[in-house]
Amino acid sequence: MSKLVLEELTKRFDNIVAVDKISLEVAEGEFVTLLGPSGCGKTTTLRTVAGFYKPDEGRVKFNERVMNDVPPVKRNTAMCFQSYALFPHMNVWDPHMNVWDNIAFGLKMRKLPSQEQKKRVSEALGILSLEGMEKRKPGQLSGGQQQRVALARAIVTQPDILLFDEPLSNLDAKLRVQVRVEIKEMQKRLGITSIYVTHDQDEALAISDRIVVMNQGRIEQVGDPQEIYLRPRTSFVAGFIGLANIFKARILGFEGNLTLLSAPFGALRVDLGRSYPIGAELDLSFRPESMSPWTGVGGNKLKGTILHAIFMGDAMDLFVDVAGHRLRARAGSAARIAAGDEVEFSIPESTFQVLE
Repeated sequence: MSKLVLEELTKRFDNIVAVDKISLEVAEGEFVTLLGPSGCGKTTTLRTVAGFYKPDEGRVKFNERVMNDVPPVKRNTAMCFQSYALFPHMNVWDPHMNVWDNIAFGLKMRKLPSQEQKKRVSEALGILSLEGMEKRKPGQLSGGQQQRVALARAIVTQPDILLFDEPLSNLDAKLRVQVRVEIKEMQKRLGITSIYVTHDQDEALAISDRIVVMNQGRIEQVGDPQEIYLRPRTSFVAGFIGLANIFKARILGFEGNLTLLSAPFGALRVDLGRSYPIGAELDLSFRPESMSPWTGVGGNKLKGTILHAIFMGDAMDLFVDVAGHRLRARAGSAARIAAGDEVEFSIPESTFQVLE
């Protein structure tokens, strides 16, 4: 299984810099997600790894071998697209192409012996829970089944690196959750080094060993899902991953290990983990779930008026006016909170994050 290394990778299209000097190492068997909004360079990066694009600067390396001039067919990668790209029953070279034929396609192109083809296809059918569907045509499959066939066709060739280009974007929300679990289980079972592209934050958090957050062709932050969510380094990451309250504050002084701040919505006592000079202005963030109705002990106590209370099933999503500043908060689904209520909240001292 290949270790992937990108060194100062740059890709331009005319005067547009799509990927701007990014460097990244992916360990053998690791599942890494490139996450970011449309146009951030994540798909261009993926296609450069696959060999569809040649970098203008920098290098792509598989196990220390420079791959810049190696054509896609010789890279031993496999890609799963969002469109599934299953061959229809009216394909010109095989008018009866079914699930088995789709999965075996790459093996036939490689001219593997028929017994080896049968063995590999059978294994792939088992891994993706497709047994009994071998004779079905793509049109007879659900969206989730079609995506599993596309996954089977990718892994059957035993690629060194598996590439995913937003493979779940055509599925409904419930099916996306199901199939992303199947992808994660399959990847861990096979131990294939995998690069996954998505703009869906929940998907990235659920499926990744590490997340690479990209913005305007550059890497904003790399880390495991918990680090990316709880300790965002920049305002972009804090705002793009989940929901965040982002604000400016000025340091007033210190109280033991805590820093005293003046924020737009009141005074705060926070644990920043390091010292900053008095008078310094900082950009900070905290997650809505860190701001919950006060239980009588601990944390920064704030009082606010509920602007909106949205029932989300497992929680109440709250928009709160605190001293004229709009904040996001959370409460349990059983909470009796409605618009117009005045509610006291607490925010733990350790939940604030300084942003670059």
